[in-house]
Amino acid sequence: MSTQQAVTLGVESGYDPRTAGRFSRYRRNLARFIKKQPIGAFCMLILIALFLTAIFADVIAPFDPTRNNVGPQIEGPSGAHYFGTDQFGRDLFSRVIHGARISIGVGFAVTIMAALIGTTLGTVSGYFGGAVDYVIQRFVDTAQAIPPIILLIGLMIVLGPSITNVVIALACLSGLTQSRVIRGSVLGIRSLTYVEAAKTVGATHTRIMIHHVIPNLMPTVIVLMSLGIGAAIVAEASLSYLGYGVPPPQPSWGGMMSIDGRGAMLLNPWILIFPTIALALVVYSMNMFGDAIRDELDPRLRGGR
Repeated sequence: MSTQQAVTLGVESGYDPRTAGRFSRYRRNLARFIKKQPIGAFCMLILIALFLTAIFADVIAPFDPTRNNVGPQIEGPSGAHYFGTDQFGRDLFSRVIHGARISIGVGFAVTIMAALIGTTLGTVSGYFGGAVDYVIQRFVDTAQAIPPIILLIGLMIVLGPSITNVVIALACLSGLTQSRVIRGSVLGIRSLTYVEAAKTVGATHTRIMIHHVIPNLMPTVIVLMSLGIGAAIVAEASLSYLGYGVPPPQPSWGGMMSIDGRGAMLLNPWILIFPTIALALVVYSMNMFGDAIRDELDPRLRGGR
């Protein structure tokens, strides 16, 4: 029986050896990643738990996070309220759980939008060079010359406080920064043999960028995204801490640290401690997982250990 006949017979019987082979390869890759990057694998489990918490926040949280007087005002952690309550009698455990949904959601939305902006600008700038590269890079220089927090506050004053505007402001700033890294990679890729061969056979610039340049940028883009999620979450928390981020009473870790926790951190420290721990945990896990992904995707570091 030939290989093609065996595959056809397996598909007809409900078993596809090609699919089984892919799953087996994925399992081997996962096992190798866990063995070589134990800290990164542990942080990956933490992130999965946090993502599930954000997705099922309505099920996990025992109270409405924006509802007042669900318990006594300024009460410490107890069996009824695991993280205590704030000055409005709101359950802090419920607010931290729902704050994970906002913070992680903003982090992922910012990262995806920033990757699109950075990849587009960096690819166009590095591929065409000349006047196009000069104009784009001077625009990036102008944006980077302004302190990031000042630029973000200025954008939020113009756009107004909302989750959507926070995502737009952070994505624009992060995308401009990432475009520099992407441009550097494109400058090396555009001179490679297969790009020159595509130009020789008459491929258009758009086709070359989509089919030959961008696919070879994906390891760099993936690393930038994995490292950028933590930075985006911290930036959102910073804006909320300064009062320019997610408007109250929506729970955000940065907003809880500012509006609720800053005035009570000495007498009622639990109001500040729990959102701070949650923010530190997710940012640390994102950074360590991103560092492990970088080690796996970078051929210069892959065999270093």
